[in-house]
Amino acid sequence: MLLISLSLTAQTNRFIYELQFKRDSTQKQFDKLNFVLDVNPKDVKFYEYYYLESDSINKAKGNYEHQYGGEFPAIKRERNSFKNQNYELINFDIFSYTTEDRINWNLSGETKKMGEYTLQKATARFGGRNWTAWFNKDINISEGPYKFNGLPGLVFELEDSKGNFIFTLIKNKKLKETYDTTGIVETFYGRKPLEISEKIREKKKKEFFNDPLASMRNNFKENMQGQMFVMGTKITNIEQFNELSKKLQDMLRKTNNPIELDKAVAY
Repeated sequence: MLLISLSLTAQTNRFIYELQFKRDSTQKQFDKLNFVLDVNPKDVKFYEYYYLESDSINKAKGNYEHQYGGEFPAIKRERNSFKNQNYELINFDIFSYTTEDRINWNLSGETKKMGEYTLQKATARFGGRNWTAWFNKDINISEGPYKFNGLPGLVFELEDSKGNFIFTLIKNKKLKETYDTTGIVETFYGRKPLEISEKIREKKKKEFFNDPLASMRNNFKENMQGQMFVMGTKITNIEQFNELSKKLQDMLRKTNNPIELDKAVAY
């Protein structure tokens, strides 16, 4: 049961969303990840919960040795803004690019109950998908998971019409001060992102697809005497990379199902 108590002082309201998603849209299988939505006094950040866990370990140890996450882009924007800074990991390199993501919501009079909360329905077309959101207008925070803000209240549930992505608000807490995310959002465990355009982003993803094991192949050339395992296969001959690359490319095609479908790279 969610018991949301919002602070009127300069504190952070942290919301945890569970995402059920399909890597392969043709299959019935769902995977799950939890995400953090930090609504700070001046900005909003959305990132994988794994980052938070890793950051706690690294801060305790004083280094960046523990690294996990990076499957989905992290998002940062100013409060009440539709301009998002995207931080995305591509082939072990971190990139940053800006997008303008205004969502035109259609409010419905339909409501439903979630525990003690009354939720109102809203729909929108965004990222090549049709979305349904359920929000609570009594909570004066115009935010939601990922880039889905702009409603007159907090988003509790969000789902696309094909059932590929289902966000559910599962937990919330207040923080006494804004959490420092410089090691996990603004940088990838201390590695600063390279600022690029969306066009360059697409180019980088295609380059990775065309030769997804390039760095491992080069490392094998330089360390021929060492043992290397790739995708569960022991590498004894450099020619093995050709077959493994094709398998990885097949997997990348099958799992090419991003939240913003209209930005899916054509492989």
